Amino acid sequence: MIIELKETKEWLRIDGDDEDTTLKVLIGAAENYLKNATGHEFDQTYNQAKLFCFVLVTDWYENRELIGNKPSEKVRFTIQSMLTQLQNITFEGEETSGI
Repeated sequence: MIIELKETKEWLRIDGDDEDTTLKVLIGAAENYLKNATGHEFDQTYNQAKLFCFVLVTDWYENRELIGNKPSEKVRFTIQSMLTQLQNITFEGEETSGI
């Protein structure tokens, strides 16, 4: 898991448990989105991956009526820029293409 429910609620400044089910779905979707877009499995040690998930969850949470399979226009540039960087991460033990 990249981000936890508790820290997501802190990020969104949500008190109480009323939105927990929705947030869990959004967290899972954001983490799957990142994995599918990059082909990499991230964990909570990658701060940029955490930030990516927080931004995506925030966007989807705040725009629930418009939710789809991609970020809203408001955050598209930020998400695309972060995705490009995360797609090009080389993990220890992976081979890089020598250019």
